[in-house]
Amino acid sequence: MMNMSNSLVWFRRDLRAFDHAALHRALTTSNCVYCVFVYDRDILDPLPRDDRRVRFIHASIASLDAELRRLGAYLIVRQGRPLDVIPALAAELEADAVLVGSDYEPDAVERDARMNARLEADGRKFFSLKDQVIFEKEEVLTLAKGPFSVFTPYKNAWLKRLAAMPETLASYPVDQYADAFAPPPGPPALPSLEELGFEPGEPPLPAGMEGAEELFERFVGHIADYGRARDFPSENCTSRLSTHLRFGTTSIRHLVRTAQQMVVTGAGGPGASVWLSELIWRDFYSMILARNPHVVTRSFKPAFDALAWESGEEADALFAAWCEGRTGYPLVDAAMAQLNQTGFMHNRLRMVTASFLTKDLGIDWRRGERYFALKLNDYELASNNGGWQWAASTGCDAQPWFRIFNPVSQSLRFDGQGEFIREWVPALERLGAKEIHAPWLVGDAVLAEKGVVLGRDYPLPVVEHDQARKKTLERFSVVKKAVG
Repeated sequence: MMNMSNSLVWFRRDLRAFDHAALHRALTTSNCVYCVFVYDRDILDPLPRDDRRVRFIHASIASLDAELRRLGAYLIVRQGRPLDVIPALAAELEADAVLVGSDYEPDAVERDARMNARLEADGRKFFSLKDQVIFEKEEVLTLAKGPFSVFTPYKNAWLKRLAAMPETLASYPVDQYADAFAPPPGPPALPSLEELGFEPGEPPLPAGMEGAEELFERFVGHIADYGRARDFPSENCTSRLSTHLRFGTTSIRHLVRTAQQMVVTGAGGPGASVWLSELIWRDFYSMILARNPHVVTRSFKPAFDALAWESGEEADALFAAWCEGRTGYPLVDAAMAQLNQTGFMHNRLRMVTASFLTKDLGIDWRRGERYFALKLNDYELASNNGGWQWAASTGCDAQPWFRIFNPVSQSLRFDGQGEFIREWVPALERLGAKEIHAPWLVGDAVLAEKGVVLGRDYPLPVVEHDQARKKTLERFSVVKKAVG
């Protein structure tokens, strides 16, 4: 990269001022570095006015500005269309270049290509640097130099490449180059949530760089048991860092460095290697999306586009029951209640609810994916799409289509005492551990003693699982010959 007089770092999915690839590169190659964040109205305007993610971003922007000011810098905050805002700001600041962290979502790739053309027409450069993954696109390939479509061999190759290239985890320091920052012109001028058109409120979880570190420190204290506890939603033993990874308030390199060190030293017990695998899954799905942008609207495996999903008024009513947690299957309804009320859903429950929608209700995975995109605090296209296609058996390394989760068996196995269900479905809180997983199998007299009348206090099942399973096997028979 050339040496520059002025440069502009455009923060997007990297809302932190440490271990930051674009910021480090700008500071080490420029005389004066400016920083900007743009509230993209094309993204914000369609959102509900009480969107939790906007509150998280808003709090994280304040955290980022505060840290930049500690370093002697500041954050320029604008709102509008980035394709208009960034070139105009670069011209105003006489910036030689704009630097960003790479984004692999198809819409972002198109936007960045247009941004590059706009800036090039103005005589400026546009640099995109890897920052949100460890390995991107074509960096991890098979021995035949082709892409992976199955996770386990990808993971093995990923670990082998990291062992051969440990410098991949090297940090991108910021502090020691702070002299290159443009000094703040005055007090912060950050817009309020109301000025952005959103309702005021607290973020849904600790936000900003300090929030990420708080959650990480809390998690590593019990990471040893993660491999077991991660499947039980009532134990609350997951890291809760996925939202921070989504918005870059923590560094993926920082997390992988720590996990790898705990694996090598044994300090993290068996849980550290399991958690490292989860971080590798994130790279895997990012690679799948980058190489196969068609997965946004179609099945990873083209043969599965032939599936005939349920449609019409009855399917719409079933979809509404699923969205609102009214299916009559307590674990599914508890999971959806948690999602709707908090924006969080445990990974085990993402699999259960997605399987229920696609395999029990026979509804297109794309409808469920869009609902999760609307509700999840940590919504990330690559992982959300990958997870939904996994559950629907249409994706890479997916759950085999003939293996269908039984929602009652899943409930008995992963919420045996019904603690999670009682927390999120209060109508069933008086039911015992033997009754709460399938209340329709409990006698009316016993239910009446517990104050539950099915159809009034809690819904009857919207489908019968065994019948739904047979229907799903028939549905997938159209692609059976094509996929083996």
